Amino acid sequence: MTITSLLAVGRDIQWDKLGIAIGIAFGVSLVLGGLILLISRFCQVHEDPRIKEIESCLAGANCGACGHPGCSGFAKALVEGTAQLDACGQTPVEKRIEISNILGVAVEGGAEPTIAMVACCGGSKCQDKYSYQGYGDCVSQNLLAGGRKACDVGCMGSGSCVDACPYLAIECREGYAHVDPDLCRSCGLCIQTCPKKLISRVPVSATVYVACSSQCRGKDVMSKCQAGCIACGKCERNCPTGAIVLVNNVPIIDYSKCVRCGKCLEGCPRQCIKYVHPERVKGSSETAEQAK
Repeated sequence: MTITSLLAVGRDIQWDKLGIAIGIAFGVSLVLGGLILLISRFCQVHEDPRIKEIESCLAGANCGACGHPGCSGFAKALVEGTAQLDACGQTPVEKRIEISNILGVAVEGGAEPTIAMVACCGGSKCQDKYSYQGYGDCVSQNLLAGGRKACDVGCMGSGSCVDACPYLAIECREGYAHVDPDLCRSCGLCIQTCPKKLISRVPVSATVYVACSSQCRGKDVMSKCQAGCIACGKCERNCPTGAIVLVNNVPIIDYSKCVRCGKCLEGCPRQCIKYVHPERVKGSSETAEQAK
């Protein structure tokens, strides 16, 4: 294209109208830009700075065992007051205290670390109501009439908690799950996985725990399980400090009152109160046998 033709094209352009169009576009862009700035200023979501502080104190495992999407989600829930600090078993004691200081609250659940224990010792001593054929874990079995055990809250011993534990702290023996307290890190994944909700945390200093969750009366328990608690109340009566009470036919231990005397276990006719560390028990062969 020659210079003459370019000049001809330029003469055909209505420069006044082009200038108006450019001016309008520029004005509209200024207005929209201003609106965006105003909206971003007044509608900005301000994140509580404590969230980042708390997240930096958490274990950082992002395991989801607390029921929240990772440590950042748990930290946000703590600040909002919709979560409890003791839901995370992997946070060290000193960090729990630091988080409590950030939140301005007392340390929840105490400053003592915890371990998981299984509140069932029935296993092979508990009757089956049917023979299960299929994929073998507890979660799958529970979909069929609540599992194969005659006891509605009986451990099926098929290892869903074993598969969930990242520390290899759980194994199934005698038809039910056992936690190795020396390997347990109280992460809570087994608690979340168990379809019967049989696993709970106890203080790491605990001497005994209740290995039964049945709320049935003694006669009903005896018709289904040879090891289940019959709610006889001997443990409650034998406890010298009142640390054990029967609630809905289940012994509940108040560990703040427990003096670790072991009298509750010695008086249990069904041997459903167990030592947390049976290998450390010193005493008669009868007591050692009960602790297993």
